[in-house]
Amino acid sequence: MATLFIADLHLCTEEPAITAGFLRFLAGDARKADALYILGDLFEAWIGDDDPNPLHHEMAAAIKSLADSGVPCFFIHGNRDFLLGKRFARESGMTLLPEEKVLDLYGRKVLIMHGDTLCTDDAGYQAFRAKVHQPWLQKLFLALPLFVRQRIAAKMRANSKAANSSKSLEIMDVNPQAVVAEMEKDQVQWLIHGHTHRPAVHELTANSQPAFRVVLGAWHTEGSMVKVTADDVELIAFAF
Repeated sequence: MATLFIADLHLCTEEPAITAGFLRFLAGDARKADALYILGDLFEAWIGDDDPNPLHHEMAAAIKSLADSGVPCFFIHGNRDFLLGKRFARESGMTLLPEEKVLDLYGRKVLIMHGDTLCTDDAGYQAFRAKVHQPWLQKLFLALPLFVRQRIAAKMRANSKAANSSKSLEIMDVNPQAVVAEMEKDQVQWLIHGHTHRPAVHELTANSQPAFRVVLGAWHTEGSMVKVTADDVELIAFAF
């Protein structure tokens, strides 16, 4: 058996191929797993659990079907869907996790997270993140009419795209010292995250021992998952 991890699907109505690929994944590989962990940015945007978008209900039903089949599903918020709440979690049968979680997988301690908190060189993004994660601001935003939230979200996405276009790739990647600090804080030799869309297995040193950072790929043109078994940790790309 195996535990599976995915991230950065960025599901939206404009990308039906990714949605179809995710549905096939849920009906295929995921059904044979011990558990499925979704490490953020499952959706391209999330403006509230009350959004009537049919795609959201379709995905909730599909994930619930997997959970009902006996495969527990867990979710860590990403930077795109950090407002995903308890209502959608109930509808989909997912368990919401904190932004960082240490798992004991077949005797191997693994730290999991979305990954955006590791990008500490991007001061502008970190300042924005701190602002939008304030509970009072989130409560205020979610109290706005749906059409107002849609306009705000569209403007924020446009601003983010414009800002990122002028940033170097290095600034938007993780900070190596931040990675080591997190792994040493939790006394782990394995870290799995998404966010950067740069799938790879990086070798490093943490806790004075060999360590590994496994980065999930985004589901742009193919699927990406990490498969953890008692014997191995594999980063796997697969066709939709």
